[in-house]
Amino acid sequence: MAQTDTVTRILDTAEVLFAERGFAETSLRTITSKARVNLAAVNYHFGSKKALIQAVFSRYLDPFTERFHGVLDELEARHAGGVIPLEELLESMARTVLEVPAERHSLKVFMKLLGLAYSQAQGHLRRYIQEEYGGVFMRFTDLVRRATPELPDSERFWRLHFVLGTVIFTLSGLDALRDIAEKDYGEHVTVRDLIRRLRPVVVAALNAPLPEAPVASHAEAS
Repeated sequence: MAQTDTVTRILDTAEVLFAERGFAETSLRTITSKARVNLAAVNYHFGSKKALIQAVFSRYLDPFTERFHGVLDELEARHAGGVIPLEELLESMARTVLEVPAERHSLKVFMKLLGLAYSQAQGHLRRYIQEEYGGVFMRFTDLVRRATPELPDSERFWRLHFVLGTVIFTLSGLDALRDIAEKDYGEHVTVRDLIRRLRPVVVAALNAPLPEAPVASHAEAS
């Protein structure tokens, strides 16, 4: 879609409002009022609120997907088809997220949107992300699987989502965490500092021992 001034203004406004208020709570009329366009412009350029939500995500995910495929190509070439260490995989993904230009707003806004995509009832958005961008995430997951052969598939699924939740919570609450770090510990923290501190935590989470199987109670055994 050509990024006309009107389209850009609508996307910029929708992005911020969705992150602040949520998808369901943000009406098209609120978006058009803040963007100083009429409702017909949204319908003309996007067709529906669902399509507008998807377009907001595509501004981040299109460049991320293209760049991340290239990064994975380089990793696979460097390791000549062998297993890529988990630390390198996670570091490469984090670096790619930081390098993708958040065109008009910050990484923090996108992380809030990503969290909302999981926490709010936006089945169409999850389907859209899977259909349009699932290839790169499946590729990454397969490389993680090869790096963690001891994990059952279901356990790896949960651990990857625990990691995702940790990253989303940390980066979406970046301002508050920076304030706490500066006030309580005298630290000035950059996004790259956070990624550096997150890396050993998420690697340890994926490499943690498997949980023990629950012991059946007497009632269950009988």
